[in-house]
Amino acid sequence: MPAPGLRVTVLTGAGISTGSGIPDFRGPAGTWTRHPEQAELLEIGRYVADPDVRRRGWAMWRAHPAWDARPSAGHLALVELAAADRLQALLTQNFDGLHQAAGSDPSDVVELHGTLRTTSCLACGDRQPTRDVLARLDAEPDPPCTVCGGVLKPDVVYFGERLPDRALERAIAAAQDGDVLLAVGTTLTVQPVASLAALAVDSGAELIVVNAEPTPYDHLAERVVREPIEVALPPLVTELLARD
Repeated sequence: MPAPGLRVTVLTGAGISTGSGIPDFRGPAGTWTRHPEQAELLEIGRYVADPDVRRRGWAMWRAHPAWDARPSAGHLALVELAAADRLQALLTQNFDGLHQAAGSDPSDVVELHGTLRTTSCLACGDRQPTRDVLARLDAEPDPPCTVCGGVLKPDVVYFGERLPDRALERAIAAAQDGDVLLAVGTTLTVQPVASLAALAVDSGAELIVVNAEPTPYDHLAERVVREPIEVALPPLVTELLARD
């Protein structure tokens, strides 16, 4: 919890990681724009029912650029909010782990859409590093759980799954309690996370949107920034810190 003074809640989406070489999903060069067939690999019903979907899904995850990505200037700038004791929480729709890699305290990061770094068994709940599962793919392209033989899935929230209850509770509380909601690189179209912007404004917070394209909540924002995130975010964070 930040000390008395300006309290900033941050919400990040895929756009903050494009500077790290990870394409977003819905943008002009987004993953699902260029490869719409990949979206079906993230439908939980099909994933559980169809071994071919699982095999294709695991191949997709093995090739994902998150494994070699490094934090961008945007990720690094947000670390300064916590260092100055101004960060209420860092809410992210991303599963790439780049906020933690940049130096953000894992206890500050709320991964609303899960994480690619770990994998769980849908039957017994056994959890292990995803890298360990990926190492088995040449021999087992649809790797079963080594404990019970059940279906394994990365701990990313798939279509048809609920967001983690505790993560959503923390996000709602942080949106309501902050003085500023800084929405960075998110289209603010995926619910229920997008509604955090309106919730923050209704609770008296200032909304600042940093995104290349318009969002449905721009009209509620005190400021909308269209510059590249890695360019815009460092001076914006410096400006927020100066408000103390």
